[in-house]
Amino acid sequence: MNVIIKPIVTEKMTRVAEKFNRVGFIVSTEANKIEIRKAVEDMYGVKVVRVNTLNHPGKNKSRYTKAGLIEGRTSAYKKAIVTLAQGETIDFYSNI
Repeated sequence: MNVIIKPIVTEKMTRVAEKFNRVGFIVSTEANKIEIRKAVEDMYGVKVVRVNTLNHPGKNKSRYTKAGLIEGRTSAYKKAIVTLAQGETIDFYSNI
């Protein structure tokens, strides 16, 4: 099972990373905190202090077009906020 799907790289998460030394990831919905901690430590070679998770439910969306009303739903996902040990960092821009 692939635990980490992708990192969250937004302006808000960048500010949180600088201020509180936390990094966000979109993770598999079946993954638990222990699996997330192990995956981050193995993939990035850092020490993880704490893992907080939250399930983000999908939302119903609709829009009006020429063809009429189109209804759909956004995807549900699980987010993990990982607190790193003091002095540890993850650089997502190193291979750009």
